[in-house]
Amino acid sequence: MAPLPYARTYHRFPLFYPVIFGGTPFVGEGILTNLSLMGCSVLCDREVLCGSDLRVSVMLPDQMRALSIELGTIKWVRGHQFGVEFLRLPLEARQRLNSTLRVELIELLKARSARGTSPELLNQGS
Repeated sequence: MAPLPYARTYHRFPLFYPVIFGGTPFVGEGILTNLSLMGCSVLCDREVLCGSDLRVSVMLPDQMRALSIELGTIKWVRGHQFGVEFLRLPLEARQRLNSTLRVELIELLKARSARGTSPELLNQGS
């Protein structure tokens, strides 16, 4: 059965952080290539299966502990890149994710303001 089409709800910020992920029957390392409140994309050196459940640990800069996504599901796969929808994050992890994305949003708006462009980006990329 083919997976259902997947539409994003939240803007994804282009970020590049190391990640470790694991599910049944795979474990791997890769680079997070974008991040939102409810998901991310990962580039890695292995293939994974669409629909698989997994855990993801994101190594955020300037932080001692990894950001732990307890449960996510792989929503799409394109070669060695895949998209994860976050299903379960502990409260502390949700707060850290929110804080990280708030900083990214502020930087994005500052950059757009400096270029004299409107913040229409917030309505794109869902």
